Amino acid sequence: MMFDLLIRGASLPDGRRNQDIAVRDGRIIAVAPAITGEALEVIEACGNLLSPPFVDPHFHMDATLSLGLPRMNLSGTLLEGIALWGELRPTLTPEAVVERALRYCDLAVSKGLLAVRSHVDVSDPKLVTVEALLEVRARVAPYLDLQLVAFPQDGFYRGPDAEGALLRALDMGVDVVGGIPHFERTMDAGRASVEALCRIAADRGLRVDMHCDETDDPMSRHVETLAAQTVRFGLQGRVAGSHLTSMHSMDNYYVSKLLPLMAEAEMAAIPNPLINMMLQGRHDTYPKRRGLTRIPEMLAAGIPVALGQDCVLDPWYSMGSGDLLDVAHMAVHATQMGSVADKAKLFDAVTTVPAQVMGLDGYGLAPGCHADMVLLQARDPAEAIRLRPVRLKVIRRGKVIAETAPERSRLALEGRPDIVTPADYAPDALS
Repeated sequence: MMFDLLIRGASLPDGRRNQDIAVRDGRIIAVAPAITGEALEVIEACGNLLSPPFVDPHFHMDATLSLGLPRMNLSGTLLEGIALWGELRPTLTPEAVVERALRYCDLAVSKGLLAVRSHVDVSDPKLVTVEALLEVRARVAPYLDLQLVAFPQDGFYRGPDAEGALLRALDMGVDVVGGIPHFERTMDAGRASVEALCRIAADRGLRVDMHCDETDDPMSRHVETLAAQTVRFGLQGRVAGSHLTSMHSMDNYYVSKLLPLMAEAEMAAIPNPLINMMLQGRHDTYPKRRGLTRIPEMLAAGIPVALGQDCVLDPWYSMGSGDLLDVAHMAVHATQMGSVADKAKLFDAVTTVPAQVMGLDGYGLAPGCHADMVLLQARDPAEAIRLRPVRLKVIRRGKVIAETAPERSRLALEGRPDIVTPADYAPDALS
């Protein structure tokens, strides 16, 4: 039998070892040990980890790589970042937004990140950012799935003509309904915005992804309203609450009520560990709050948790690399999820779970799935998060679209048997 691509001897995230993966016409057609047949291209995995691609369920591609424009965020706070974006937004051109976004997409692909959900600001009625990112979505489609969220950054009721602009963005082809209830002028306006936006999503048959309770205020409880409206409008399985940082300041009794409500609504949660750790707790002295929502508790309640990058070099975050393993690595530390089983869950939170949240078609490593894969210089998910290793091969629809040489020392290349590579560093029992 002839294949387009045959990958030999891979380790898979579910623990299977020495697996071969056969590809034809851009789809996986077999996963099994020792597949026989000829192939136009053969990749020897040598026991390294073969994963489905990384998926970022929360990003702001209209702002990416704009750090320093028009000035730096000196306080480092969320609110100054929003104010800075408000200063930059009137100066944006579609060409500049497209150029920066395409540069970021190239970086993302090199890291094995092949699907991104990006919030796009619809507060400016000219919809410059929407126009730009729709163009980017079309241009990157051969190598990256880009899903867009209509995001009223200035507030659905706080911003002028926000409702009209959001509806026009959806008419233009934006995929998901967004919101920011905690940034409305009052708690009641925030509650009303959640209801109105869920109604729009229900009427149009769309998904919902709201920036929800991105604050240290334990009384910011719009996630409760979001769960209720999800059930009211029959949106179960189509709604995500992003950030949810107020939950880290809520009392345990209230959270014990809230988590079952979210689970009943079949809501997903999208924390963003890097930016949440950077922006939250800014008004604290000591003790200083971590700023990250209750990931272990949500996982225990059966709530899907997907981790996002959120920002790279923009008014809110002066760091970022496009590497979702950086995000998972921070989550290990911030949540104290250090066991092998915990790290496997966090690896799922940057791969399979966000793919589910975004509704990606044909995602995975099973026969019939798209042949989209990443070969990492690691042996299992725990080691991948620990080392954030080289992406040896990035494969899209059965074609290698990025590759990096293995990380080895000069002495190892010269054949010194006592020199180890990063993937050899820990014994299997500790990886």
